[in-house]
Amino acid sequence: MYESLFSFPSAFTGDFQRLRHELDDLFGAVGMSTGIRSVAPGSFPAINVGKLPQSMEIYAFAPGIDASSIEVTVDRGVLTLAGERAPALPASDAKVNVYSRERASGRFRRAISLPDDADPSKVQASYRDGVLHISVARRDAPVPTRIAIQ
Repeated sequence: MYESLFSFPSAFTGDFQRLRHELDDLFGAVGMSTGIRSVAPGSFPAINVGKLPQSMEIYAFAPGIDASSIEVTVDRGVLTLAGERAPALPASDAKVNVYSRERASGRFRRAISLPDDADPSKVQASYRDGVLHISVARRDAPVPTRIAIQ
């Protein structure tokens, strides 16, 4: 009896999650993330975000892009990745028949909200083998101080 009470989504967002799962089952979004913070399928670049005690780690999977064409900015607690992926097709003057095109091209922009303890002055970024790794240092948690009453 108690297990069924804990597994039933009683929160406001739980109802939306249940509805989302039902719609995914109906329309077939198999294997896609369905969380409330997920983005549309096909968003580029795909990202993984994680938090360590001393930093926040972001991995953006952007193969085939020149590192100098990717712009990483931090403004008001939001980290933004922007750039452009060149089309893989030959020049438009060549006669080309395209039967399938699954690789997206063109401009892209992704925004990631940083936690309150992120330090925007300590951001490091590196690009290797098609993976952009961004590390944002976290500030030390404020230590409560005792105030002497006079």
